[in-house]
Amino acid sequence: MKFGVFYEISVPRPWDAEKEKTVYDNCLEQVRLADELGFDYVWAVEHHFLEEYSHCPAPEIFLTACAMQTNNIRVGHGIVVCVPEINHPVRIAERAAVLDLVSGGRLEFGTGRSATWTELGGFGADPDVTKETWDEIVRAVPKMWTQERYAHDGVCFQMPSRAVLPKPYQKPHPPMWVAVTSPGTDVDAAERGMGALGLTFGNMAEQEKKVANYHRIIQSCDPVGEFVNEQVATVNFLYCHEDQAQGIATGQRLAQTFGYMAAQLVSAREAYPSRSYASFGLLPQARRQATAPGEQPGVPEGLCIGDPERIIQALKGWESTGTTGVNFLLNVIETIPQEEVLASLRLFGEEVMPQFKEAPDANIRNARA
Repeated sequence: MKFGVFYEISVPRPWDAEKEKTVYDNCLEQVRLADELGFDYVWAVEHHFLEEYSHCPAPEIFLTACAMQTNNIRVGHGIVVCVPEINHPVRIAERAAVLDLVSGGRLEFGTGRSATWTELGGFGADPDVTKETWDEIVRAVPKMWTQERYAHDGVCFQMPSRAVLPKPYQKPHPPMWVAVTSPGTDVDAAERGMGALGLTFGNMAEQEKKVANYHRIIQSCDPVGEFVNEQVATVNFLYCHEDQAQGIATGQRLAQTFGYMAAQLVSAREAYPSRSYASFGLLPQARRQATAPGEQPGVPEGLCIGDPERIIQALKGWESTGTTGVNFLLNVIETIPQEEVLASLRLFGEEVMPQFKEAPDANIRNARA
């Protein structure tokens, strides 16, 4: 199993230049430590207009800083918003290629179409065409990377024949992923030979079914790129402490803060679901999980909080579902002091990671074989 750190880069009010810089500096310090500990990935989202929740509109710049300050950790562009009103497809290909070059071939290329109406509306994008837009772009970008010249006459963009430069350092191109937030996107990933970058928090039984279905479908996929990236990652929270009770208490505070903030972002989608953006079903779920004032809720299944032994057991559960990687959110609006975040990372690296020795990588295979 592979492990990564995952960044929304959330910044609590009141905002000022020093606070924004401090949050970015804290994230970079965490990434440097994760690289030293042997983490496989650092992923950073692309979000716009999402106050407090995510101040990360230019992840390629943050990830370049990560690459310059580390030696081995792979930089995950997770995800590039493949909506032409937000990112022109040629600019997507160019920026990703440069990031792959300056990182020495460490880029993981994640794709998606944005999940909030706040972002789509801010750029004047139609929510009901973004799935078609994403599909067109993910088929075009690897051709820009591998063909000497490329021309396109599609629905979401057109371009005459041009040399799209530079080309990526990795040959034939970086591994391709898609963010899985909406029902059915894991199937879309499998059909296109792309890794499934899970960004939702389901239980293990649901995950096992989805992973099995993903692996079944990807065996007969029509890959958008030159090779098949058969990997399924999920997102989790991480707070590791020697004392289980303290680890759980702090970890629950982290997870609950994130859930509170995330629920506000999708409220419009919950009330007015569209053809391409179905309801997450968060409101009924929130009612089911509601507790009386002062009551402490139980720890959700598979949550990676507590002492090392508890986290090891949680990860073994995810491993048993066929999940190949777990990416961790470490903090939300600076809920946890930086020194505690770093201590949690160190303890995880020392006590938990050695229990999951990496097996030979059989998840990458030639699409043209």
